[in-house]
Amino acid sequence: MMTLRQVEVIRAVMVTGTIGGAAKLLNVSAPGISRLVKYTERSLGIRFFQRQNGRYFPTPEAENIFEQINGVYKKVDDLSEIISKIGRGGLSELRIGSVPSISQVMVPRAIERVRRRYPDLGIDINILKLEEAIDYLMLGRGECVAMSYRLEHSALDFMPLASGELYCIVPPGHELAGRKQVSAAEITRYPLIGIDPNDPYGRIMAEIFARHRLDYNITIRARFGTTVCALVKAGLGIAIIDQFTVAHGGYPGIELLKITEPTRFDTYIAVKRGAPLSLHAESFIEALRAEMRAVEPSRGNGKAVPGGNGKAVPGGPGKAAPARGRKK
Repeated sequence: MMTLRQVEVIRAVMVTGTIGGAAKLLNVSAPGISRLVKYTERSLGIRFFQRQNGRYFPTPEAENIFEQINGVYKKVDDLSEIISKIGRGGLSELRIGSVPSISQVMVPRAIERVRRRYPDLGIDINILKLEEAIDYLMLGRGECVAMSYRLEHSALDFMPLASGELYCIVPPGHELAGRKQVSAAEITRYPLIGIDPNDPYGRIMAEIFARHRLDYNITIRARFGTTVCALVKAGLGIAIIDQFTVAHGGYPGIELLKITEPTRFDTYIAVKRGAPLSLHAESFIEALRAEMRAVEPSRGNGKAVPGGNGKAVPGGPGKAAPARGRKK
């Protein structure tokens, strides 16, 4: 039997026609090549080359062997190409889901990191509601879902992503504009735009008022945080939103006010219990966690209202999410 190293050396001599050329091709010493050729011929009882004028020519009895060696090398080349494609993400697809609040800014930034690492990776992103996220994972349509809240489910696991805060958003020119912070009681004095309080995402805002027994009135209801931002920008009211929705200037044209009361909440990655994650999914989760933790209030970028006038600027807060540690 010939080892792959012997196959490599014999082929290099055959291709270059000299021991020196083979040594240069394989980036090794010429004496080592010469010794291995002699050892291979001796151990197999076959003479591979005949030497003429300093060059090596295949012997007639070795012609069939060389054909097989070329076939082996073709397979090795094919294997190397496949390994290279896999290393760049080719032949694979990353399928992930996200609730709208995290998908607005954070998911694209995380995907950009993944794309740099795996430039040929196919990527499929789904924006999901809570009820859709469960089926998405249970039916194997995707590997993970970024969530702004968690729930109890016997077949799902929730891994922590990052913590965030809620902010009050107002349109430019509003009488609250320019302030650095506002209390929950002050917020209730104005027409509110928000998510249905029965929705897990909307329940976060409702809890801020419920804790202080404050009456409030949502004059316009919307399904997603991005719609809420657009309505506020249009001057139709004020709202409470989570910091991740408007981080990094994700929604310009509105101003952010820190809420006096504590509003900290946690975010999660949901996965199907017992299902192994692909390397690409692990890379996405790592990137998403890094992006979100980079703007956590406790880490400096999200503390207080970004910018002197409270406008949403790069590095600033913004997204409506659940209360810290609350399970739904």
